[in-house]
Parts: sequence; C-alpha cells; structure tokens
Amino acid sequence: LPDIDIDFDDEGRGKVLDYVVEKYGFNQVAQIITYGTMAAKSSIRDTARVLDLPLSEADRLAKLVPDISLKELFSSKNGDLKGKLGGSQLPRAEQLLKTFKGEDLQATTLQQAAKLEGSIRNTGTHACGVIITPEDITNLIPASTSKDSDLLVTQFDNSVVESAGMLKMDFLGLKTLTIINEAIRIIEEKHGVKIDPDEIPLDDEKTYKLYQKGMTNGTFQFESPGMQRYLKGLKPDKFEDLIAMNALYRPGPMEYIPNFIRRKHGEEDISYDLPEMEEYLSETYGITVYQEQVMLLAQKLAGFTKGEADLLRKGMGKKKKEIIDELRPKFLDGCAERGHSKEIAEKVWKDWEAFAAYAFNKSHSTCYSVIAFHTAYLKAHYPAEYMAAVLTHNMNDIKKVTFFMDECRNLEVPVLGPHINESSINFDVNEKGEVRFGLGAIKGSGDAAVSSIIEERNEHGPFKNIFEFSTRVNLRSVNKKTFEVLAMAGAFDCFGNYHRKQYLEGVEGQPNLIDLSIKYGQKEQAEADSSQASLFGGGQKNGIALPTVKNQEPFGQIEKLKIEKEVVGFYISGHPLDQFDLELQQFCSHELNKLPTEKTGEISIGGMVSTIRSGQTKKGLPYGVLTLEDKTGSTDLFQSGDDYLKNAGYFRVGEFLFIKGKMGLNWRKEMELRNTPNAPILESDWEFKPGTFHALSEIKQKLTKGIQIVMNATEVDKYLVSEVDELLKKNTGKFPVKFQLKYEPNNWDIHLLSRKAKVNLDASFLAQLDETEGLSFKLLL
Repeated sequence: LPDIDIDFDDEGRGKVLDYVVEKYGFNQVAQIITYGTMAAKSSIRDTARVLDLPLSEADRLAKLVPDISLKELFSSKNGDLKGKLGGSQLPRAEQLLKTFKGEDLQATTLQQAAKLEGSIRNTGTHACGVIITPEDITNLIPASTSKDSDLLVTQFDNSVVESAGMLKMDFLGLKTLTIINEAIRIIEEKHGVKIDPDEIPLDDEKTYKLYQKGMTNGTFQFESPGMQRYLKGLKPDKFEDLIAMNALYRPGPMEYIPNFIRRKHGEEDISYDLPEMEEYLSETYGITVYQEQVMLLAQKLAGFTKGEADLLRKGMGKKKKEIIDELRPKFLDGCAERGHSKEIAEKVWKDWEAFAAYAFNKSHSTCYSVIAFHTAYLKAHYPAEYMAAVLTHNMNDIKKVTFFMDECRNLEVPVLGPHINESSINFDVNEKGEVRFGLGAIKGSGDAAVSSIIEERNEHGPFKNIFEFSTRVNLRSVNKKTFEVLAMAGAFDCFGNYHRKQYLEGVEGQPNLIDLSIKYGQKEQAEADSSQASLFGGGQKNGIALPTVKNQEPFGQIEKLKIEKEVVGFYISGHPLDQFDLELQQFCSHELNKLPTEKTGEISIGGMVSTIRSGQTKKGLPYGVLTLEDKTGSTDLFQSGDDYLKNAGYFRVGEFLFIKGKMGLNWRKEMELRNTPNAPILESDWEFKPGTFHALSEIKQKLTKGIQIVMNATEVDKYLVSEVDELLKKNTGKFPVKFQLKYEPNNWDIHLLSRKAKVNLDASFLAQLDETEGLSFKLLL
C-alpha cells in the first residue's frame, strides 16, 4: 500500500490521533517502533567507555571517522581508500586505519567497535508514523507497549511493517500551519478581516514583489540565504516558478538553478531533444524537474502504460538498478516504434538516469509552495501580525527570536518590550501596529499569574498605576517573584511615575516599590474583604494613604539591558553594542559568526566581553580567557605570559573591545601536529589569536586617518554639492576629507583629496552624512 502523509496544525495533531483511536478502536491503531543501531562514532565512544580509554582520546578517534562504515574502512587497503574518499577525509581515514593496526588500547577500542557497529542499541517510536488495521492488530503483526507511547507499538520497524502489507499514515505536525492560524487570529482581532487561506489569490502582486526582493525570512520553505539569493536572480512572477524552485533547491538539482534562471530571462536558449518533449518541459524551460514529467514523457515517447511509468519513477527515484535495466530496452523499442532515432532515445534515457534520482514529486512541491505562498502573503500584507505569530511559535529558541526581531526591524515593524496594559500571554500587535512582547515570555512570570493579570485587565480595564495593580490582582497567584520579573523586563514602565530601579532597590534601608505596593494591595484587599463580611455589607471604606517612594538615580542603559537579558534571555529595548554600530561596521573586517576557518593575515573584530577566567598554565605562566560577543555570536580568546600581562586590563566583563589579530590553529591541534604531522585539520581547530587591543570607544579618534565620501557621478548636482559643502563647514575639525567619484557605465573611479576641508568625526556629523541621499562614506584607517 502507498504511504499517506498528512501535515496537520502542530497544536491539532493530538486531536487527530484521538479521533483515529476512537473511530477504529485502540487495538487497531499503533505507532511504529524504531531500532537505534550503533553507528561508527557511537560504537567507538561506547567501547572506549567500557575499556576506560580517556574521553579526549575517544573523542579524537570518533572525529576521524569518514563517511564509510568501520568494517569497510578496516578491510580496505590504502589504495582502495583513495578511490572511496577524497579531500580531508582521506588523511583522517588513513590515520584511523594505522591506529587500528596497532596493539595499544586505542587499537583494541577500534577493533571491538568494528564488531559492535550495526548492533541494536535502543528502541524508540517513529516520530509520526501510525498503522491503522482493519481488525485487531495482533491478528496481523506482533505489537507491544512502550513507556514512550500511550498507543500500541508495532514490533516490526518502518520497512518491515510496509512489506507486511500494513497501511502506514504519517501524521505530521507542521509548525507553519500553527503560525498561519495564529496570524489569521491576530488579523481578525485587530482588523476585523477574516482570511480563509484557501481563498488567498496565488497571483498576488505584492507577494511576488516580496519574493523578488528575497525578503523571505520567516516564511515557509524559501527562507535560506541561498534560496533568497536565487529568488533575487529569478524574480518569480508566477506560481509555477515557485513550485520549480522548491523542487530544484536540493543537493543535486541545485546545479540546474542558474540555467533555469537564465532560460526564464531569455539569456540562454531553451532546447528540447525531441519536439514532443516541449509539451511537458516548457513550464520548466526545458529542464526536467519533476518525477511526473518523466512519467508523462515515458508514456508519450515510448508508449509506457501508467503503471510502467510509475515503476520507472520508482526505479529511478530509489536507484533500483534491476528495474531500470528491465525497462531500458522497452523504452528504446517504444521510441523506435514511434519514429524517434535510437541515438536521441539513448541520450534521453541517459539524462533521466543521471537526473531522475533527484527529480522531485511535483504534487508535493506544489502543496508546500501553496503553504509557502500563504505565509509570504500574510507577511507582505500584514507584516506585524505575521511576525508576531512567528515570534510566538519560536519563543523557546533565543537565537531565532533574536533573528526574527532583527527581521521586524528590517520590515520597519517596531518590537516593543512587555507592557502590563498591552501585552498578551504571547507576542501580539497593539493598536499602532507595533509588535508587543508577551508577558508569558518573561522567565519566572508564571502561566497562572499571567493569565490572572490578563483576565482582570480584560474584565475591568487597564491598570492605572502600580498601587491599583497590586489592589486588583490576585496576590496569591501574582506573588512577589512575578512583580520582580515584570519590573525587570520593563512591564511597569508604562506607569511613568517610577523607574525600574525604584521597583527593585530601596533607598537607605527602606523597602523598595514592589514591597510597598504589595503591602498596600494586601491592606486594601483585607479592608474590602472585611467590609463585605460586615453584618449588612457595604461598610464605610476609610481609604489607605499611598506610600511615598524616595527618588534615586535610574539604572544606566547597559545595566538595564543586562537585567532584561537575565529575565528574557536576550536584549529587548536595544543592545549594549548599539552605541558602537558605526565602529563595528567601519572598522571590523569580520562578524563573530563569520570568522574564517583558515590561516589569515591581520583581521579585526569587535564586541563586548561577557565572561572571563584566568589562571596559571602547567609551566606557571599566567593566562586569561575572555568571551567576546557581538550581535551575531561569540568566540573565546586566549592569551598567556607577557601578552596576557600586557592586555590584562582589557579582561573585564562589560568592556567594549576592538581587537586585531589572525586566525591560527589552537594549541591542542598544534601539539597534535607535532606528534602526527598528517593529522587532519577540522573547522573547529581554528581560533582567533588576538594581537592588539583597543577600547571601542577610542578607535574612532585614535585610529581614524580621515573620511572618504563616496558619490555616484550621475547623481551629483549643485544641490548635493551645496549640501555637502555646508555640512563640512559646520563640522570643522582635524580629520582630512577625501572624495571618491564613481561613474558605473564606464567603470570610472576617481579619488580626490580636499585640501581645505577638515572635519570633526562626531556622531551627529556622521548621522547627517548617513541621511544625505546620493552619497555614502567610510572612515579611513
């Protein structure tokens, strides 16, 4: 029987399983068992653990394993390996083979691991596979129970259960469908517009513009950087283009994408081996992309039946040589009967053999492209609502939340911090169309407490101040911890009268604002309760005077951001490095998530020190390690001896640093290469070796040798000249000014030095330059 795969809304998948069990009966529905076997690396690590081989040695051996089995590797000769492996894998494999032939503990470990490889290590359940049977499952196949599943579990695994004739259905939970549902709910709530995904027009111009610009972050299937680059080149303007790109963007067929793009834009001829092929290949510009195209062409060119065409698809798609060999003569004979030359038929068959292994199922690609288009449509027309849904359903992944918050800024959709009167449990959109942070995303806020706050606000209106808030909420569920984390995240900033430090810190031994407000709320609630409990009710309310709160200096921006990160996991209202955006952009050659993995000349990085540690090496030399982070990632920097002593003043948490250095191998790899010169070098073996340190705040004044103003000659007119001249006169200083005139039609590039103008490179001047249309600038080192 065929597989039946269905994607459901992530949050509704459980309901589908419940329905199936209720409809067919508990004894007719089962999940599929999975058998976990010992792969090469895990067999080495498990064997090493039993034989007491040190962890570092076991890890080194495991990292040497190439892309073949241990049995195949250890039975090979060096000459055989050259044919099977290449690049960095060959020296790793040769080193592992040499160790295997030794007589020490490492050799014993590898010898035993080779015997264990492939053994069953554990059992589990298939993530989404479900078997449904027409009668009690135990009459047909063996079943069991499992602590991991509430349902029965087959004792046959995936492949065996299919060959036993069972109906296998994959009930997949697709987060994208949940995001679409959430976005539609927010849109209806905010705009009164009910969107039916099935009614979204697949020819919407605004959505295609989003694809043409490659602005697909957060959409389904089309969000990788490589795909975005191809979309900008393809400029899709019809749905068929998206289906094709979805099918082509995979290892193998990806190499055809440049041809596909050139053919769409008429930059490459579209040719067909036979005129009859145009009917089915014209929509993909003459390139075979889909399995269905192979099936239809086999029927048209060689007279295959539908069953034979499907057998051909299965044989080519699953690389079953016996099926391909059986059908080849039938295809050639069928082509000959229909008047097609043997040479062309041979060429077509050969092309299919090479490409059909990668050919994709068009119906699958179409379905996924429809869902992708729905996400892109929502992002194009309702960016704030869609991004709020995306953020909500990635809330547990700090890196993704940070990434999507950056995407909101690119879309010019503000992402605001928590607000006690505007925030929902999850990310939401306020009346101004801004994304508002959810109260439920604050660590330690508590689901019950947040639900209680929102319920009270919805029933009786917004809170007026912190004292009214503490009077109205249920102080049994909204406890002191909830107050603290809400204040730390800035949820009470909207009250305006007080700042965060007053909530969290008292002055001169006095209670802080949270303690005062909780005490006030308890008194008010106690008085209300006693009034209700009086004999006739409605007793006189005396009223309790509001506490007084002493003034104090608020938290600085850096301290405030640090507290935000503590309760949320990332910075909300900014980033400590925002003040150095210019320096990071102008002076740093690399972001920390894009450091090279090779030996380099001098490169420069910048960031903030987040952690440090220090100590002494085995030789008694002092050393220090600092973790530097920028907005993209982090890296550890090591210095020892005189280098560390010279720069120890920079090894302080919170320092903003600009560092010049080089990429080199870490000391462990250098030591290994001394003993084993041919040891393979992995990406993880490279590290940034710091040279000179500078404070980020000083480099603009200390290292800059001037400014270069870049203008396109075609955009220079008297108004632009006058504007630049006025800016230079208003900002006189000590730094020289150079001009770079570009004339792109002739690739002219003219450099000019101003002999009179010298400027002061302060932030306001650079901001004014940045805002001036028709030019850009760069600081000169």
